[in-house]
Amino acid sequence: MQQRIVSFLRQTIEEWGYQGAVVGISGGIDSAVVAALAVQALGKQKVIGLLLPERDSAPSTLADSLLVCNHLGIAHQTHRLSGILRRMGAYSLQPPAGLFPRSVQEKWVRGKWDNVAREDPFVDDLKSQGNEEFLKGLAFYRAKHRVRLCMLYLHAEQRGYAVLGTTNRTELRTGFYVKWGDDSSDIEPILHLYKTQVFALARALQIPESIIQKSPSPDLIPGITDEFALKLSYEQLDDILIAMDEGKDLSHFDSVHVQRVRSILQAARHRSVRNLHLEVPGNDQKSPP
Repeated sequence: MQQRIVSFLRQTIEEWGYQGAVVGISGGIDSAVVAALAVQALGKQKVIGLLLPERDSAPSTLADSLLVCNHLGIAHQTHRLSGILRRMGAYSLQPPAGLFPRSVQEKWVRGKWDNVAREDPFVDDLKSQGNEEFLKGLAFYRAKHRVRLCMLYLHAEQRGYAVLGTTNRTELRTGFYVKWGDDSSDIEPILHLYKTQVFALARALQIPESIIQKSPSPDLIPGITDEFALKLSYEQLDDILIAMDEGKDLSHFDSVHVQRVRSILQAARHRSVRNLHLEVPGNDQKSPP
């Protein structure tokens, strides 16, 4: 698996004439694995890590990101995005997060999570539905990923580098990404791997254990980790997803967990819709509705 990805990266970079690769280093396992694969494929001198923290990033984000870059020996730059996001109005929710210690922020957000949604916060997120406060929150946190994407391409295109994506198959299937944000890139090296496979690959690549043991999080909202939002562990989720994808019997799984996965997959269909066009009868061209 590892060597196939490395070969794929090396061949794709060469085929399309890129001079190297840019990876957004978040301090999490996915970006660490992608950066490590890029180093094996291209050499560390042709890989640059961008560290893009903002006001609501976890206190450990920057230190963990630096740990990954130093461990891999890649050049890196840090660009704090709080100023851009503040000018965009992306910190307009009340009460202002900066007034409270991090622990208080996380407790407040988790307590509020289930009270601002119509059905379920993650399902509502996938469907872009909810009350005014919830919709504002969606727009504000999604803006963070989209600003990160702009910064990645700004640096990549100046160098003739490719932007490497860090989305895995579990995230793709469940819609756990921001459209026109972390789902957008030039090359997606781990898109075929379930999250649990990414963990296994991280150990094979000798990613620092503290990064592997870290709770996966989009690092956009204080206190909201992946598994808190999904209401399933990645082991539970991947076991069911793999069984579904392979057409296996699901009767031995917890029925509540299976229904949860089905609800997520159904709602995730909304996230895959990018451009809808009306087919005009008698005309091969498609026009917007």
